[in-house]
Amino acid sequence: MMFGQSLMGTTVLVTGGAGFIGSHLVDALAARGAHVRVVDNFTTGLRSNLPKASKAVELRSGDIRSPELCRRVCEGVQYVFHQAALGSVPRSMREPALTLDVNVRGTANVFAAARDAGVQRVVYASSSAVYGDSLRTPKREGEEGEPISPYGLSKRMNEELATVFARCYGMSIVGLRYFNVYGPRQRPDGPYAAVVPRFVDACRRGESPVIYGDGSQSRDFTFVDDVVAANLCAAAAPIEGAHAVNVGGGTAVSVSALARQIGLLMGRGASVRFEPARDGDVPHSRADPCLAKALLGFAPATSLEAGLALTLGRPHARAYERASA
Repeated sequence: MMFGQSLMGTTVLVTGGAGFIGSHLVDALAARGAHVRVVDNFTTGLRSNLPKASKAVELRSGDIRSPELCRRVCEGVQYVFHQAALGSVPRSMREPALTLDVNVRGTANVFAAARDAGVQRVVYASSSAVYGDSLRTPKREGEEGEPISPYGLSKRMNEELATVFARCYGMSIVGLRYFNVYGPRQRPDGPYAAVVPRFVDACRRGESPVIYGDGSQSRDFTFVDDVVAANLCAAAAPIEGAHAVNVGGGTAVSVSALARQIGLLMGRGASVRFEPARDGDVPHSRADPCLAKALLGFAPATSLEAGLALTLGRPHARAYERASA
């Protein structure tokens, strides 16, 4: 079951709360009555993602690589939702030391501060990148391969940190292995933008979306509302110790098919431009969602069709999906 509808009197921390996923989580927590403390260094997050003039949201600017900052923002907090990270496999291939510094040292600081503050539970963002070179599909917990990018390594190290902190300090820590999250507020700009906002932006500009590789690679695209629901379920689940579970829909679509679907939704042609495959990218990725259901009570509720429609600002998509269920 998810976090109760009322969180009145509860103080929660969201690291990376001005980012794409983090800001949606901030909205959901504030809507349930929580006092939400946000920390972000605005490397990729935007102040415009946060609710304006909201007494429920307290913003603190800073970097999780600072132990002192992490200690301050964890004071008086009951739950920590750790979303701050330096994302992107391609970025990590170019800047491995920076990726490891932010994602591993920063996470260690957050875990240590949560321990010292007596936080009830930490829920943190892991990634499907932990499956590395494993060719098995669907991806199941316990069947991880070797990391093939510094980003994947950083997320694997975060999971190992969580296990050690739970074992040594009796903490309750849940990692969520996100599979290709998409939705409103996802930035299309920059060299490390995710595929859905890049395709949407290209179509809006009347340009051909760029596919890296031959387009046959497949991904499990997960709508951001489902990711928020998974975080709420993870915070409320009656479990102890450290766990890491998949958060994905359990279905996959090729990148070429995704481009066609976005083009059709936007009334554009299916023309695409192909570029060489990028180092560190896996050929196929699809989640087995069974453990998340069994352990957290979480199951995704948004199809790719409905999620893309909502991403494009068509709110009737939810009603359509309910009517056709």
